Amino acid sequence: MRNLMNTRSIVAATVLGAVGWATPAAARDSDAAARCAAMAMLKLRDTSISSATLVPPKPGAATATGEVPGHPGFCRVVARVRSEPGSDIGVELWLPTSGWAGVFHGNGSGGFAGTFALGYSGMVEGLRRGFATATTDAGTAPATPLEGDALIGQPRKWRDWGRLSAHAMTVTGKAITAAFYGRAARRSYYTGCSTGGQMGLIEALYYPQDYDGILVGAPVMNRTWGHAAVLWNYAAANRAPGRLLSEAKLKLLNQTAIATCWRQGHAIAGDRFVADPMACRFDPQVLQCKAGGSDNCLTEGEVATARAFYSGPTDRNRRPIFFGWLPGSEMPDTFGWSFVQRPVAGEPPFGSLFKWVFGAKWDWKGFDFDRDMPVVDAQLDPIVNDAVRGSLAPFAARGGKLIVFHGLADTLVPPGQSVAFFDRHAAAMGGMRQLADSARLFLAPGMMHCGGGTGPDAFNATLGIPPRPPSNDARHDLFSALIAWTERGEAPDRIIATRYSDEAGGPIVMQRPLCAYPRRAVYRGTGATAAPASFACHAPADD
Repeated sequence: MRNLMNTRSIVAATVLGAVGWATPAAARDSDAAARCAAMAMLKLRDTSISSATLVPPKPGAATATGEVPGHPGFCRVVARVRSEPGSDIGVELWLPTSGWAGVFHGNGSGGFAGTFALGYSGMVEGLRRGFATATTDAGTAPATPLEGDALIGQPRKWRDWGRLSAHAMTVTGKAITAAFYGRAARRSYYTGCSTGGQMGLIEALYYPQDYDGILVGAPVMNRTWGHAAVLWNYAAANRAPGRLLSEAKLKLLNQTAIATCWRQGHAIAGDRFVADPMACRFDPQVLQCKAGGSDNCLTEGEVATARAFYSGPTDRNRRPIFFGWLPGSEMPDTFGWSFVQRPVAGEPPFGSLFKWVFGAKWDWKGFDFDRDMPVVDAQLDPIVNDAVRGSLAPFAARGGKLIVFHGLADTLVPPGQSVAFFDRHAAAMGGMRQLADSARLFLAPGMMHCGGGTGPDAFNATLGIPPRPPSNDARHDLFSALIAWTERGEAPDRIIATRYSDEAGGPIVMQRPLCAYPRRAVYRGTGATAAPASFACHAPADD
């Protein structure tokens, strides 16, 4: 990887002559197959080209819910970067064969990665905009997003996953892009969520020259304690009989939390989510059964499980160590509290990370957080936790723009991490006003991990989880807002988030503004609560 930075000019000189870029006709669609095939001959140091295949264009299609955009034809290039023993980072690149906008667009992965597929939704959006777009498997194959046992005993792969793979993708992807088009990209953007969010923060913190604009969601920052928080919840629900929260109990918790937060002024009547869960105080003991048990109350053990979720990991003296989940997040959804309570392949979700330290026979039942987490951190913190360190100052100094979004009902990556990240960097850069010149955070009430939940979650066309926003303009789409900020200096103060009637993108049932932190959307007191005009963005001092 250290040798990749100097290869762009070498690659361009090697390939351009072989492809024949001397006349404009060489760039026409009729020559697309030859241009694409020539990419297989690229000679990149530490890199091999696995394939270069021409993919035909896909036309747009009219559906009952509106027009579904297609995409142009492109050259699909797959490469492997092997810069050191034990490192094998996969890169996939889609190069539009016509209408290239002069932009390179990198995308991240998710979980333990090991696949290109989690970057495809962002790549499709980049391709629709005429961008050369790339993703990476983070160098962790044959791991899968939910299972990382294949990485036991492979510290270099841990490092690629935690720090290096996005940079390798970017340098390699830009070199291939320059070779294909005969010129370097004029702009570069990055998008990703979860692990992909972490990868984007690493780019901003440590490789500020790689991207002009970075858009990330629910970024994992402290990997070791992030995995520990999931294990903490799993253990709370499974270490003793009768503590697992059923779907009926989760719905009861959720409804009671929302009602409690509404009474405190932190939720809006009629909403199925909490508007400001960080300000709400909710103790599940109010639901404890007086006598016997039923679906209308919680047993003592169930109350203890719910309290563990809300508090997050604590030490043996019950002092908080890490972030917990917020009131309103108790949804029995795909990646809700139900998921965190139940095993994946017989193990706690994302528990493979602990096997990297304690070996393949590690048993979660004997894990002691006070005793064992210092051991985990001693081995893995320097390798996978770089997102909790570093500075945004160099990225800001070169004019880079960073947008972070996080669902306040996230149950895989605590939203408090993103708030703490912004508070820390604001303090380092002279205050939130100074930080806001280059970085902004948008918190999405009722949204789960990267998307889903009961709140409006359609505001980022690169996600692929909720339906696309109703418009590609910078008022409704964070990716467009990032581009407008980067290229025209139009900083986003608010984004309109949309909720549809169903996941297929049916009629709009609600729109709500998301305000740049530390501001939040406050109901004006009149007008429909489903209409964004009924809300104003208030700073904490305004409340």
